[in-house]
Amino acid sequence: MEHAADQQHPIGVYLKIWALLFVLSAASYAVDYFHFEGYLRWSLILIFMLLKAGLIVAVFMHMMWEPIALIYTIMIPPLLLVVFIGIGALEADYTFFLRSIFFAP
Repeated sequence: MEHAADQQHPIGVYLKIWALLFVLSAASYAVDYFHFEGYLRWSLILIFMLLKAGLIVAVFMHMMWEPIALIYTIMIPPLLLVVFIGIGALEADYTFFLRSIFFAP
């Protein structure tokens, strides 16, 4: 039972993270409110989304207090998927570019 008492985290940590999530959500809505367009809009939305997801995983899913080996085990596969999707997107763009050059009417 002594080990379980060590696992308690102060409520202030959760309230601060909740407030920060509220601020990030407000900033995300502000992007639409101020009518940002193009790459700026999508990059800001993605940045806010990733920050919120990172905070939720780190604090509310208790990843911040896990051993580093478990963090690597959980975080490396999704990061590799993002890298491979990015490589595929670059390859698709290159293929589309070549097809537009050689097969254009």
